[in-house]
Amino acid sequence: MDFQSRLGRRIAVAMMALLTAGAGAAHAQEWAKARLDKSPRHQEWVNIQYGNRTVHAYVVYPEVKGKAPAVLLIHEIFGLTDWAREAADEVAAAGYVAIEPDLLSGFGPKGGGTSDFPDQDAAVKAVSGLDPDVVTADLNATADYVKKLPAVNGKLAVAGFCWGGGQSFRFATNRHDLSAAFVFYGPPPKDLSAITAPVYGFYAGNDARISATVPDTTAAMKAAGKKYDPVIYDGAGHGFMRAGEDPTRTTGNEANVKAREQAWAKWKTLLGGL
Repeated sequence: MDFQSRLGRRIAVAMMALLTAGAGAAHAQEWAKARLDKSPRHQEWVNIQYGNRTVHAYVVYPEVKGKAPAVLLIHEIFGLTDWAREAADEVAAAGYVAIEPDLLSGFGPKGGGTSDFPDQDAAVKAVSGLDPDVVTADLNATADYVKKLPAVNGKLAVAGFCWGGGQSFRFATNRHDLSAAFVFYGPPPKDLSAITAPVYGFYAGNDARISATVPDTTAAMKAAGKKYDPVIYDGAGHGFMRAGEDPTRTTGNEANVKAREQAWAKWKTLLGGL
């Protein structure tokens, strides 16, 4: 088993330990689906084909006059959930063409994707076992697709959450036409030397498993001459971008709410500089 596969499995185990108390939160997202249903923005599903593979992806368009940059979002270890799609809609609301591939496309029961898995545990297991080379190929195919859309101005950024945060960091080592990479509480790749885009990190103070990697990553990126701008939000927990807007979490969630608000404000400012 290679480094990325071992890392993926360790992340899966740790994620399940962290989220056991509220394990249903990632998939019990009626509130996220309700927000999507009320969105005025155009949403569509597309099939992206390359070689013998087909990737199912979700696209949301902003309501703007001119062409816009594209943001490729990478979902959490739970797969392409309603919250993952709602996050894409928020990016589109900010003025960007958002695209989010279901990286479980074809790997679900009877060749389906995320929605075809029987439960969260099964989806987590499948995501943690994905071949890193297939993930990279899927992301490259998605990036190529979105850059060619008439509504896109040719600029592309990548952003990911949790498992997807680590994948967004790793994708920056493989894709050299990125304007920026946004890493939300994800681990760094082993080799940083091939990165050309600026990397912006958003981390939780109560998430030592991931945030403890920041000092060494900062030093390594600096030594390699790469731009890396991390922020750690005190008191927040892993997954604060989702937890911080979950209306069902009414107590003990203040730090996540604050972290999400601050991170989203910073993210929009950075996106505006693309």
